Amino acid sequence: MNSPASNFVEGVDFSLWFILGISTFFLVGITAVMIYFVIKYRRSKNPKATNIEGSNLAEITWTVIPTILVLFMFWYGWTGYEPMLKAPEGAIEIEAHGQMWSWWFVYPNGKRSDSLVIPIDKPVKLNLISHDVIHSLYIPAFRVKQDLMPGKDNWMWFEGKRLGSYDIYCAEYCGERHSYMLSKVNVMPEANYEKWFNEKTTAPADEHPGLTVLKTNGCLACHSLDGSKLVGPSFKGLWGKTETVLTDGNERECEVDENYIRESVFEPNKDVVKGFGKGLMISYKETLGEKEIQDIIGYFKTLK
Repeated sequence: MNSPASNFVEGVDFSLWFILGISTFFLVGITAVMIYFVIKYRRSKNPKATNIEGSNLAEITWTVIPTILVLFMFWYGWTGYEPMLKAPEGAIEIEAHGQMWSWWFVYPNGKRSDSLVIPIDKPVKLNLISHDVIHSLYIPAFRVKQDLMPGKDNWMWFEGKRLGSYDIYCAEYCGERHSYMLSKVNVMPEANYEKWFNEKTTAPADEHPGLTVLKTNGCLACHSLDGSKLVGPSFKGLWGKTETVLTDGNERECEVDENYIRESVFEPNKDVVKGFGKGLMISYKETLGEKEIQDIIGYFKTLK
């Protein structure tokens, strides 16, 4: 039998099966009693209705027993949930960033990845940061889920107990491409994690640095490279194109040049391309510098 994927699996699963077992028992039992009464007291056998005197014993029984069972349900639910409320001292702290519609993770040494990488049997604390709307980081195999709320600090913790790769979802509807907001958590031996952690992240040798910037910042979740329409305009053939934009509600024509790209990245809601929604992109003014902007521009020039 496989070991649980995280330290919370057993507590959550026991609570689930305990509550499900009791609920199933009463569903079957009450249904069986109902059918028995329907048959036993059908009209052909009881043509004249008669009053049935109440029973104090029966009323006490069906009040006390469910109350006790509910208290047991609460107890097992609480004992499964309470350990999630306090992360152990010395837990590895990683920032988990959510943005329509991608995840990325920042490690203590500044390393950044679009999937979560953790060592086995080590407590990990995720500091949850949303850059736009409410998201919810959900790892089904670990039995953990927590909301990311813009402007509010939130966190979650767990230990990966089994080597492997597990799905990460967004469990809070966050817009048009909510179902594409996917990632992975990779649990690896501690030695492998330390090696990965200390390696310098490099893009493939043949990858344009501008494309690396776009991938790293989740831009391709909303903008395509092949001309197809997503949440935002496609990057294909964008450079040098004349776009119709809405500025303070007024239409005007803009040529896509360096200034246009820079303003679109730093002030994305100033000039919104006609036919696309406003307020869906955050500013990258504090995230990208001039070198990254030039890399993006250089890449756009290659997308004919």
